[in-house]
Amino acid sequence: MELKFLFCAICGILMAGTIGFSDEVIKSVQLPAPDKSGGKPLMEVLSKRQSIRNISSKEIPVQVLSNLLWAAFGINRPESGKKTAPSAVNAQEIDIYVAMQKGLYVYNAKNNTLDPVVSKDIRSTANESPAVLSAPVLLIYVADYSRMPKFPQETRDFFSATDTGFISQNVYLFCASEGLATVVMGSFTKERLTKEMNLKKEQKIILIQPVGYPK
Repeated sequence: MELKFLFCAICGILMAGTIGFSDEVIKSVQLPAPDKSGGKPLMEVLSKRQSIRNISSKEIPVQVLSNLLWAAFGINRPESGKKTAPSAVNAQEIDIYVAMQKGLYVYNAKNNTLDPVVSKDIRSTANESPAVLSAPVLLIYVADYSRMPKFPQETRDFFSATDTGFISQNVYLFCASEGLATVVMGSFTKERLTKEMNLKKEQKIILIQPVGYPK
């Protein structure tokens, strides 16, 4: 009887441990189809574009997040796979990583999904400024140089920085239209963040950009 009780107790502990572990594993998120209609007129959006660092912790609805990521670097020509922002020789070397409280994902434009990377909140690793710590979404732009094998390093750096600029401006314009707050930041803990994100040696973080509602 005592052995049976001990066996059950051990099984209970193991099951609890297994359940606790599985709860921490994040899964792929299927985003709703982006809403490509509506929005403010272009000239009005340009007049409202600005950097806002006072960002609320209020969550961004998943539909708005889907629209945001599509506007940033989604596929706007399905027949060719080309995107809303240009890239040198169509290398599409920039990946958008999405850091949130629940974990770190990478935006998969082809499948319109958030694919899991790390099951923990890494936002404070990137930068401890109030804008990053309070924003519900932190976009991290990462260049994958393995998609640009024919270019020398200096050219890769130039093109990836330029392409990131196009994407981040798309985010700025979307935020101006949607009433969101955002700011591009070039200050981040490069080595530590690279390690936390499990990046490969061919990958390089270019910029970070917190997004949320203004306070």
